[in-house]
Amino acid sequence: MTARSDASAAPLERPDSGITDERMHKLQSLLEVAKAMAAEKDLESLLRLVVDEAVHMVEADRCSLFLVDRERGEIWSKIAHGVGQEIRLPLGQGISGFVALSGEIVNIPDAYADPRFNPDTDTRTGYRTESMLCVPMRRTDGEVVGLLLALNKKAGPFDAMDEQMLMALGSQAASAIDNAILHDEIERLFEGFIRASVVAIESRDPSTSGHSERVATLTLGLAESLERLEKGPYARIRFTREELKELRYAALLHDFGKVGVREHVLVKAEKLFPAQLEVVRTRFALIRRTAELEAEREKTALLRRGDPDALARLEQIEAQTARHLAELYDFESFVLACNRPQIVPGGTFERLQEIARRSFKDGNNIERPFLDAEEVSALSIERGSLSLDERREIESHVSHTFRFLAQIPWTRELKKVPEIAYAHHEKLDGTGYPRGIKGHAIPLQARIMTVADIYDALTAKDRAYKKAVPHTVALDILRNEAKRGQLDTELFDVFVEADIAARLKLG
Repeated sequence: MTARSDASAAPLERPDSGITDERMHKLQSLLEVAKAMAAEKDLESLLRLVVDEAVHMVEADRCSLFLVDRERGEIWSKIAHGVGQEIRLPLGQGISGFVALSGEIVNIPDAYADPRFNPDTDTRTGYRTESMLCVPMRRTDGEVVGLLLALNKKAGPFDAMDEQMLMALGSQAASAIDNAILHDEIERLFEGFIRASVVAIESRDPSTSGHSERVATLTLGLAESLERLEKGPYARIRFTREELKELRYAALLHDFGKVGVREHVLVKAEKLFPAQLEVVRTRFALIRRTAELEAEREKTALLRRGDPDALARLEQIEAQTARHLAELYDFESFVLACNRPQIVPGGTFERLQEIARRSFKDGNNIERPFLDAEEVSALSIERGSLSLDERREIESHVSHTFRFLAQIPWTRELKKVPEIAYAHHEKLDGTGYPRGIKGHAIPLQARIMTVADIYDALTAKDRAYKKAVPHTVALDILRNEAKRGQLDTELFDVFVEADIAARLKLG
């Protein structure tokens, strides 16, 4: 170290405070970085900020930040200048391990002269460590949570002011890191809760497995593509990191309300429930069996009477029975065809009523209709497999979703999750549900999700109640809805032009 030869080289001191301009400048820098650290919630960004500021504050060539992992009895570096990989050391090993364990400051002008110095990192990286300053990072209760290691001061060894400044920075950083770690833990808690919620949704209807994740992928892809637009109504749209996270959570949870829908309605594949269909099949089997028994009784009585035309009459009975059984099989086939979730052709209802008016006698000799009123009503559903009441029950999942999500104490950054999810079945022309809101009363995020949701519902693997359609057909359906004023045309155009669906293939 070279001594200063004249007083003019020394920092000026303020007569009223005894604080040098250099120290004042560093204290002001410390205040500024403390504000920045308090605002930074991302742990890695925070650690990088601390390391960069430490280098500047003590005029070091490099700086590293180690955190203490007490469960594993180690210290580990998340951010270290000049090192491209994580470093882990046992507590107590080397100078860094010593500082983490003892909580003492170590200031060494010549690292290789200190027996505690471990040159392995220098050997591995090709760097030559000369001076070192290593200080503990303490939280307010005194516990050491990490340490700052500054290497090679640019002018001479590290001095007492460097120790004070780095300790002050480390103290501020310790609190900020605790907050960032807590924030990270809360985020991981949210992620775990949301993942568990998605599992709960999809366990109700395994055929929809992956739908929530795919909708989230498509939704974020479309949102991010809007930010690249240079013209049109969405050219100035920008989403913050928090807003994209909010949108992702809303997309993942948009169908959570299905847990409030009765399972047999939720997974209803055909117009009749499985138990109802089994009753109808069994009934027609009984009707046919009864017809066959009646024919056999008639033939037996004919033979007992010794009728001279018995042979011709027997042939006549068999022919009539065959025609009757064929008719019964035709009735059942027609009923089974009506049971499929398809658009009902003309004349269907009349024929169902005709079949329902036919009757048979059960085992107690009571007259029963071929089809009861409830069965006829279900089989007369014009489109799909759901009755009006059942469709309303399915649609109620959106309201269930909103009520459920509204109970969660979302952070300020995520407070719109319930509202976004609530609107994903609304249409621009007001024909959507559950509120029938229209136009820009529907949040942009929900309009984005609507495009993604419909696309995935159309193209996802076959479900019991619907067949998957090809990509081009799905786009045609979306295009027609946009032309009718139900979907946002600009959003649909971006969805197509940016080939958002390719994200699913890449995934």
